[in-house]
Amino acid sequence: MEMNAMRRRCVFFLFLVVACCAPGVCRGYNITKILAQHPDFSSFNHYLTVTRLASEINRRDTITVLAVDNAGMASLLAKHLTLPTIRHVLSLHVLVDYFGAKKLHQLSHGSTTTSSMFQATGAAPGTTGYVNITDHKAGHVTFAAADDSPDAGASFVKAIKEIPYNLSVIQISKVLSSPEAEAPVPPPAPVNLTELMYKKNCKAFADLLLATAGVQKTFDDSVDGGLTLFCPIDSAVKAFAPTFKNLTAEHKSLILLYHGVPVYYSIQMLKSNNGVVNTLATDGGAAKNYNYTVQNDGEVVTLETRVITATVKATINDADPLGLYSIDRFLRPSEMFKIAEAPAEAPAAGKKKKAKKGAETPEAAEGPDDAPADDATADSSDAAGKTTGLWMAAAAAAVVAAVAGVV
Repeated sequence: MEMNAMRRRCVFFLFLVVACCAPGVCRGYNITKILAQHPDFSSFNHYLTVTRLASEINRRDTITVLAVDNAGMASLLAKHLTLPTIRHVLSLHVLVDYFGAKKLHQLSHGSTTTSSMFQATGAAPGTTGYVNITDHKAGHVTFAAADDSPDAGASFVKAIKEIPYNLSVIQISKVLSSPEAEAPVPPPAPVNLTELMYKKNCKAFADLLLATAGVQKTFDDSVDGGLTLFCPIDSAVKAFAPTFKNLTAEHKSLILLYHGVPVYYSIQMLKSNNGVVNTLATDGGAAKNYNYTVQNDGEVVTLETRVITATVKATINDADPLGLYSIDRFLRPSEMFKIAEAPAEAPAAGKKKKAKKGAETPEAAEGPDDAPADDATADSSDAAGKTTGLWMAAAAAAVVAAVAGVV
């Protein structure tokens, strides 16, 4: 009897570990979709999207969004602020820590100061961009910008959505007031991509953009809406030149567009977040994904295409709306190149010699693969699903082993 109870407790405990820690369970949210379920926040949701804050929120692991309803947003819109200034104001409403309703009513010493995205991204001057949170008597919680009067703060209204320790979306009574956040933002200076790349060891890549019909214009037209461009250094372009020369006109355009991401990512964002990103090749109507994974290890940022891994070497420009970074390799999409898989067993005598594990095929090393490559073109979510399946299988095996150990 006692043994059965112990076995049940063991199984239950391991089930919780599997359920709570499996990839994809604890992460993966879309702030736009969450707020879309609440029409009263349509204005707030709209401006998170057009200021590109929504995509930044979705990429972060731990975040609290202080949402304001349409009536509360009216006072902000009545000031007729420019879009960059509205971005600063709304970024003050995105806290880079988790504050669920329960935590708000259990603050140590009744108050705390936390950083907002306005501060964390470096947009706030000096020490501004912090938000003071105070738990008053009778459960009344207020929020106020550090550079504003505490009496002018907004009050906690209700929780909208909570994914414990990852995302908390709560309603506050009004827009937070901050002289620094509402200060006029000077318009960005005109950007000349070619000129920037010419100065920073990316001249050869800039020349390819100019020589390939329509590509340079696509990049230029994408800057105002937000753009991150990874340009291979001159030596990387030189090494890839023979392969590039043999590509079709369509493949030349796609592989160049593949180096651009239609969202602005600061270097700090690249260093603090991992995930799959779409590219201009994706947005260009390509039938396949043309995406890759941004990974970071401390200060090192890499781009993994499933064919090669490139490392970010230097920051050329990091100012909204353009992030321009040099990389040490020419990116190769898995839709055009593939990696040879290691044979399952050694060939019989007289057969061809087995390929070295992990080595690129000659096609992958020197040119595009025109034949379909099902494994290479699989959607990233499928790959994640396979990884999760393997992880769950291993966890299930652990459960069985643990149960067997107590029987």
